[in-house]
Amino acid sequence: MNHHLAQHKLDIDTRLVTTGAALTVAGTLVACTGMAIAAAAVFAAGRRMVRTMDVPPSQQAVQQWRRAKEASMAGLQAWQSASETHNGSHTH
Repeated sequence: MNHHLAQHKLDIDTRLVTTGAALTVAGTLVACTGMAIAAAAVFAAGRRMVRTMDVPPSQQAVQQWRRAKEASMAGLQAWQSASETHNGSHTH
């Protein structure tokens, strides 16, 4: 018995592949355009919001940083004071 191996040939419709590639490119362009428009809208809204603020975000950050440093120093001083009081009670 002679067994002939059948040759498998991939028959691709190049018109469909080309159409699929073109639609992919077009969809990518539409998606990128949509993302750019959405980003521009969010950016513009953020700018409008910042303009209407009484205190600009940079100044708010400075104020919060100052408060955090003051709270940290107050906590450190309280801890040191309590530590000194506690250590002093053992020596007497």
